Amino acid sequence: MSIPRDYDSDPDRFRLGARVTADHLTGPSLYAHLADRLRHVPRVLDIGCADGALRAELPQVVGVDAAFTMLRHHPAPRLMADATALPFADGSFGAAAAVNMLYHLSDPPAALREARRVLAPGGIFVAVTPARSDSPELAGVWRPGRSPFDAEEAPELVSAVFDRVEVERWDAPLITLPDQEAVRNYLIARFVPIMEAENASLRVSTPVTLTKRGVMVWGFVQL
Repeated sequence: MSIPRDYDSDPDRFRLGARVTADHLTGPSLYAHLADRLRHVPRVLDIGCADGALRAELPQVVGVDAAFTMLRHHPAPRLMADATALPFADGSFGAAAAVNMLYHLSDPPAALREARRVLAPGGIFVAVTPARSDSPELAGVWRPGRSPFDAEEAPELVSAVFDRVEVERWDAPLITLPDQEAVRNYLIARFVPIMEAENASLRVSTPVTLTKRGVMVWGFVQL
């Protein structure tokens, strides 16, 4: 089952998650890493761009999102569109990114095919997604739900569309939540209802360092 999309109806949930990560991250920044690899590309499409985390690192980013509430905060150029029907001509971009968004779709391969279509020969695609075993330290109170694009299947799905694939996995202690409030907010950002998150946070010994697990899959289009 795809993970719900509530970016228009409850944008504060997404932004709470972004703040928790920014405030308590103890490892390298995901977006900084992506920017390092894509900095040489003159035009990059961010599919599911939200309010512009990748754009903050890469000025050549064009943002696309289906949620107007998110998109309105993304600097121009930006466009409201669905990931499975991108409003761009074939070969329009040198790179495309889909960061923690393909798990929202019922048909991720359709979005992967669209991403490839808008890439020029030699183009680069990257998808980022967590694993079903993410944050195991919280397994007593929360576990990630299964989605159509988890880290366990992502490399195979991307390799079915792109000519060549590289896989970067992470499995490391990357976030330290210092207190119950931080645990509560982390859980709310992952769709746990507020009262359940409040009660669950009381059962977690803090500070707690979370092992983040996931994958970054790079797909390449032949020249």
